[in-house]
This record gives sequence, C-alpha cells and structure tokens, in this order.
Amino acid sequence: MKIVETRTLRKTYHFGDTEVEALGGVDLSIEKEEFIAVWGPSGSGKSTLCNLIGLLDSPTSGEVLIQGQSSGGLSDGERSELRNSSIGFVFQDFNLIPVLTAVENVMLPLQVSGVSKVEARERAEFLLEEVELKDRMGHRPQKMSGGQQQRVAIARALVTEPVLVLADEPTANLDTRNANLIIDLMRKINQDRGAAFLFCTHDDRLLDRVDRKVHLQDGEIIEDICETISAG
Repeated sequence: MKIVETRTLRKTYHFGDTEVEALGGVDLSIEKEEFIAVWGPSGSGKSTLCNLIGLLDSPTSGEVLIQGQSSGGLSDGERSELRNSSIGFVFQDFNLIPVLTAVENVMLPLQVSGVSKVEARERAEFLLEEVELKDRMGHRPQKMSGGQQQRVAIARALVTEPVLVLADEPTANLDTRNANLIIDLMRKINQDRGAAFLFCTHDDRLLDRVDRKVHLQDGEIIEDICETISAG
C-alpha cells in the first residue's frame, strides 16, 4: 500500500533575481514498512524533498499524496492536521524542548492535538520504556547523552502512531556506537510497528543498513535501488 506518493514534484527558490530549482520533477512512492534512505551531495535536494513530503513546505508544482489524500489545496490547518496524524519527525539536533523532561517532550504532540494529560503521559511512558529510557523519564535534555536525546526524539516521533517517520540526518551528531544503537532501534520499530522510515542522510553507517537507496543529484532521482539487507 502506498502511504506516500509524490507526482512530478518541483520546487524553485527565488533569491532576488536568481532562481534556483531545488527539485526538478520527482516521482517517488513509499510503501508501508519500507526503510529508505534518500542520499546525495549537499545541494542535491534531499532536505527539500523531505520537507515537502513532511508537508513542512509547499511545492512550486506537482503534488504530495499521504495515504491517497492530496495535500494540494488544503488549508494550513488541514495540512497541519494531516501532518500531525500521519508523519513523525526525527531531527539531527534532536529539537527537544530544554525546559521539559523526557516524558513531557514525548507527551507534547498528543497534548497539542487535544489528548488528555493522563492518556498522553501513559502513551509517552510506554514509548520511553520501549526505547529503553524508563530510568530517564524525569530528566531534562541537558542531563542526557546525545544517544539518549535521540531516543527521546524517536519516542516523540512515534507517539502519534504515524505511518511514516521522516528522519533528517538522525545519526550525524552521534558516535559510531550510539549511531548503531539508534539504527538498530529504528529498524526494530520499523519491523515491529510497521511504520515506514525515510532518512535524508549521507551517513554510510545508515546507508549500509537500509533496504532501499534513493540517490538524488541536482534535484532529480538518478538511482533507486531496492535490496534485502540484514537488520544486524
């Protein structure tokens, strides 16, 4: 089942009189349970593609469909609702709120969407246990290691039960040991929960572990390779 589909996706940026085409007509489908890396050199368009798929930005032309629903023509509120219900985000710099504890950071997306505090806490605590942070629930980000902060970010991305998790360079700030632990964790979640993962990355540690590699260059897909790769 296609959970995401892009059709002739184009994005052009304007800097004064200069026009830069970041994406030049990208067609990409993502199926349930896929574990995919979008990779390419700086300026290839991978972050732009992830932002468009995540409905954080709008294309110049073309469309993004989430579970068959086109995002074109939706109001900002409707786009936000579709994004919050279908997509989780994991960022390179974790993007945790410093004044909140781990459990409060994970609860936040649910509370924003109107879930009661009791239910939000219950779901957040369950996920923090799943990412092996039961003893860190009351800690603020500055009291946790980089690997622990990224696990909190993964729990936060999953708390709304998305069909797709978008991860922008999720291992770039981690040492090899923690990077491998994070990759193993995301792979386990992918297999256990069925959520698809799409990574924007140039990290070989991650590229070697995905099932599908989408190579972007100058805003176009030049290679799309599917492989069966061991999770270990």
